[in-house]
This record gives sequence, structure tokens and C-alpha cells, in this order.
Amino acid sequence: MKSKVKIKNTALLVIDIINSCSHLDCEIPKWGISFSKIRKMIPKLQEFIKKYKTMGGQVVYINCVPWKKEFLAKNIVELYKDPRCKYYTDDDTGFSEKFFFEIDPNDPVFTKNSYDAFTNDKLNQFLKKKNIQHLLVSGIFSDGCVDSTIKGGFSKGYNFFILKDLVETTDVKIRQGLQKLLKEFTWPIMFGKTIESKKISSFIE
Repeated sequence: MKSKVKIKNTALLVIDIINSCSHLDCEIPKWGISFSKIRKMIPKLQEFIKKYKTMGGQVVYINCVPWKKEFLAKNIVELYKDPRCKYYTDDDTGFSEKFFFEIDPNDPVFTKNSYDAFTNDKLNQFLKKKNIQHLLVSGIFSDGCVDSTIKGGFSKGYNFFILKDLVETTDVKIRQGLQKLLKEFTWPIMFGKTIESKKISSFIE
């Protein structure tokens, strides 16, 4: 980049740092799904959030509705008719949708009923009102809602800094492989600068 981006024109999206995607109690051993790599990443993300806010950056949290038929987008419900795809949460306490760590109550939260955060149009309205042009992306799952949100936001005209050390997916080997492909090829070639979070000061002032 020839010149640095102004911090006031950026926002950090923190996607789905919620219990259902990270907490030990929400792992699914029978499917081989565990979140140890996610839990290792989260403290680094928390430190970056503090640093970014100190710089004057806007943090935006993304979460999801209860992952149940009555709350989800119709096309997901249709997809889940295939038993190979079906996944609904069994939790009725609200624990699954709570954030894994305490967030600043002054930071906005946008809730989605699909994979792409931009399916909630209030997110786009908020970013436009703030004159946000560049989005920093962090969160989970890299090969799911993170990837979908990058593509959805790119289609709406946003520029991206994808923080490759602050996105993560389950420990499942095939998903780790897909994440590696996204970080090394798909995202940097098609959607935006894919960098380590410690290098962000080289691009933003």
C-alpha cells in the first residue's frame, strides 16, 4: 500500500467468539470435534482487541441466533434436511450463544441467523454510518462464518485485512487443511491482505 489507512476508517470484526464454537463443554467427541486450537488463539485475540482500541479503533462483535430450526435462515433449514449436513444445538439455557469472554458493553453486537454476518443488514448500515471502509477480520470458524463474512463484505465493497493468526477453526485435520489453503491462497489472492496481527501497524495509522 502506498499510504497507511486511517484508523477511523477501520473496524475490527470479532466473529463468533461464543461458547458453542470454543468452550470445552460444547465439543462433540463423537464427531471428533474439539476446540483446543481455538482456545489457544483467543487470549492473543483479547490482547489485540485491547491494542486496537488503544489505537482508537472500532470493535464490532458478531454472534448468532440459537442454532435451532425456528431461528435460522430458511435455506439452512432446507439444507439440514440432508442428514449429512444437519446440525442443531440442543442447549436451551442460552449458554451456547454467550460470548466466551466478557466483552465491553459499549461495543456493538450484531446477531446473524446464517453464516455471513452481512445477512444482518444493520451491520452494513452501522459501518456505512461510521464511514468504515476497511475491515479487520478475526474469529471462528475460519472455514465457516469467517470465510462467509469476508465474501459477503467484499461483495458490499469493503476492503479487508484478514488477521491470519487471529482466526481459527476446529482441530479436525481436514478443516485445518482447508484453513491453511484459505490463508495461503484464497484470501490473499481474492479478498484482501492476509497478515499477522502484529504487522497491522504497518498498514494503519
